[in-house]
Amino acid sequence: MEEEEMESRDLYLEEQEARRPLSMHPMKFATWLFIVSIVMIFAALTSAYVVRKAEGNWLEFNLPDMFYYTSGIILLSSVTMHLAYYSIKRDMFERAKIFISVTVILGLVFCYGQFVAWGELVSNDVYFVGNPSGSFVYVFSGLHGIHIVSGIVFLIIVLINIFRSKIHSKNMSQMEMCTTFWHFLDGLWLYLFGFLILNN
Repeated sequence: MEEEEMESRDLYLEEQEARRPLSMHPMKFATWLFIVSIVMIFAALTSAYVVRKAEGNWLEFNLPDMFYYTSGIILLSSVTMHLAYYSIKRDMFERAKIFISVTVILGLVFCYGQFVAWGELVSNDVYFVGNPSGSFVYVFSGLHGIHIVSGIVFLIIVLINIFRSKIHSKNMSQMEMCTTFWHFLDGLWLYLFGFLILNN
């Protein structure tokens, strides 16, 4: 009799577990929704680039050398961001603060480098207004730069919360969201730069 009761109890618990909806932290869901919306925007822009190029009247020019340097900078920032994540996971707060601070600095250097790259474009007579081939480069890099700025703001918020002891190994949600978003932005730039190299 006891065995039957235990079996029925186990079956009941399994049924309840199966019926329980998959849950996600609301802010994590919002972050992923934001990432998906960014993907859709840039997918539409790259598609428009290909379609417009096929129509002709397309200016050929070399991409700024600075784009290669900023790509290296953004890759390095992904490394420091990941080191910050693992530091928090092990409650190594001082290391985490250093790595996040370095990531913020690299993000700012990246933005400055993109601005310098625009100067290179202008010196080569490639302007925002004019041939659409140049306009797309400004739109890609500028729109991505805006999102990098939002990522830097997120990093600063995380850094402040680490100083306030609000982020630690038992409370990783905000750190996970920030890490995911930053890696996404890094990957997005590498995709855009690769796309421009192949299609310019």
